[in-house]
Amino acid sequence: MDNQGRGQPGPRPENGTDTPLGPVGDPVPRPLPYEGVWRFTAPAVDASVPQARHAVRDLLHRQGVPVSEDLVQALLLIVSELVTNAVRHAALLSPTLAVEVAVGAEWVRVSVEDNHPYRPTALENPHSATGGRGLLLVREITREAGGVCDVEHTASGGKVIWAALPLKPAGAP
Repeated sequence: MDNQGRGQPGPRPENGTDTPLGPVGDPVPRPLPYEGVWRFTAPAVDASVPQARHAVRDLLHRQGVPVSEDLVQALLLIVSELVTNAVRHAALLSPTLAVEVAVGAEWVRVSVEDNHPYRPTALENPHSATGGRGLLLVREITREAGGVCDVEHTASGGKVIWAALPLKPAGAP
């Protein structure tokens, strides 16, 4: 995965410390070691669903993101549903999809982007239906975790579906 969220440290500040100063001389907080944005692409095929899930899990672990197992499971289910939807509904117009993971000090956001222009909505299908509840599930998981999710159009005419969840360190209430 390509870490597109971090730059290299700049030159040392003139004040002689490693802490840069803001416009009024206050210390500017440095990003936490696990903060950043990572993006990878995958073909819009069934095999990409478990690959995306494993990639996100490995990324969170490798970066040392302080995340509870419950939150990891929620994120992985969201990624699975969003990638599955892109594979099932967008592959014809979008043979490649992109998965992005963005981690801040207090939140983690996962998104899936494809080049299909259709903006899906969460459907409440009858209980007898065997599918069609993916976005509803994403919305409910996100809501229960105290997060937000949305669908946005991209500049290229496609869409990105994302969910941002509050980052609660393991063991936190």
